[in-house]
Amino acid sequence: MELRARGWWLLYAAAVLVACARGDPASKSRSCGEVRQIYGAKGFSLSDVPQAEISGEHLRICPQGYTCCTSEMEENLANRSRAELETALLEGTRALQATLAAQQRGFDDHFQRLLNDSERALQEAFPGAFGELYTQNAKAFRDLYAELRLYYGGANLHLQETLAEFWARLLERLFRQLHPQLLLPDDYLDCLGKQAEPLRPFGEAPRELRLRATRAFVAARTFVQGLGVAGDVVRKVAKVPLSPECSRAVMKLVYCAHCLGVPGARPCPDYCRNVLKGCLANQADLDAEWRNLLDSMVLITDKFWGPSGAESVVGGVHYWLAEAINALQDNSDTLTAKVIQGCGNPKVNPQGPGTEEKWPRGKLALQERPPAGTLQKLVSEAKAQLRDAQDFWISLPGTLCSEKLAMSSASDERCWNGMAKGRYLPEVMGDGLANQINNPEVEVDITKPDMTIRQQIMQLKIMTNRLRGAYNGNDLDFQDASDDGSGSGSGEGCPDEMCGRKVGRKSASSRTPLTHALPGLSEREGQQLLQTHGTPSLALRELLCLG
Repeated sequence: MELRARGWWLLYAAAVLVACARGDPASKSRSCGEVRQIYGAKGFSLSDVPQAEISGEHLRICPQGYTCCTSEMEENLANRSRAELETALLEGTRALQATLAAQQRGFDDHFQRLLNDSERALQEAFPGAFGELYTQNAKAFRDLYAELRLYYGGANLHLQETLAEFWARLLERLFRQLHPQLLLPDDYLDCLGKQAEPLRPFGEAPRELRLRATRAFVAARTFVQGLGVAGDVVRKVAKVPLSPECSRAVMKLVYCAHCLGVPGARPCPDYCRNVLKGCLANQADLDAEWRNLLDSMVLITDKFWGPSGAESVVGGVHYWLAEAINALQDNSDTLTAKVIQGCGNPKVNPQGPGTEEKWPRGKLALQERPPAGTLQKLVSEAKAQLRDAQDFWISLPGTLCSEKLAMSSASDERCWNGMAKGRYLPEVMGDGLANQINNPEVEVDITKPDMTIRQQIMQLKIMTNRLRGAYNGNDLDFQDASDDGSGSGSGEGCPDEMCGRKVGRKSASSRTPLTHALPGLSEREGQQLLQTHGTPSLALRELLCLG
């Protein structure tokens, strides 16, 4: 009998404890003073807050025990919790956006400076060395540098054909200039262009510049573009709105403890992680392609060094131009004889000088300047920062929990588990959308991925493919470009139908089925998707994450 009575008292004591924790009417109604203080500090009217706990049957999100929250308070706090998490997301991505933007500016400024320094060195050295051979053709050299800047900046130019056109036009102008006593009509100059390939009037300089510039410029511009794409992805993903299910879960995580009269209880760590893994499930799916992009960017920096690297080539274009003119002067007599042999004797220009003018044949020997170390410092810092950012998307829930949501330092009886103060027992979900099928805190439809994020995943894939192509010296915008060793002379054997006019522009009317189906994709991106997946249907399936 005594044991039975003792057991009854234990049960009663436990019931009393539960009643106290839940605000049972049998216990004394607790004051809502602390909740009033917190609610008022957030700018809400205190007239909404009851003086003491009330019955909570009206609550739609928080547990329906005795509460300090009215329906209006719950709604206000739910809206506030959603806004606070969206702000936390923007703030949590702002540092990464700033880092990527600073890297992009640093590298872009450096490569632009290299090209500007090369043009400045040409303008300072060429007039004294080559006289009117340069000064009468200065515009052609200025135009070349302008085209190189356009290409580096992302313009839709074919670099090899741009160089080919430059050499072809320069040969025509210099040949006329070297032989002012001759009449050289267009058909004769066409013949000259066809003879130039085997004659190599500029020596090996055009071929060397073509091979090196194609690799160096595509590496430099693709790397800088990669930084831009990475920054755009972070910016766009940070603005993706939270789902209604996420908003409810965040309210429960952040403010339901206030409503239940335990505002000092901070979220249990695993509870917070499960809520944010559910809320940011789509963002975590960026992880694989994000890592691929950053790995490819780190890898391509290897192409910045050495004789064919971006540092030497972008800043040394004038070296090959000087070598080319030196070679033309050395070979001018032989070249003239062979051109006359192949194209016939041109007529004498009655208005020209009686005899061939002898131009002063200065030779220009330029000394390469050692790198200043600026690029090495930029690359070293970028590699470290890109590696640090690799796990950004899957670490974001934990980062926000610890830095923005006042998560408890330990999972114990004192933390908030979504229902009361106490230990949180459910396991933590994995990363990504598919792993949220059994998330106990956020209802996630794993069959409906967020389309904005899916499009950003595809942007990462496209950029990674371009970086991998650039690592191998290929510009994927122009995969049909030949990279063999043929061609030097007037400009790599410029095809008859292309010489004398601008080449390499894509037709504005060439639209892929993907760009019609998805207007947000550019023609370039549509072409690259087709190259990657083979058919429009497979590419669309990949983009929509249905395959």
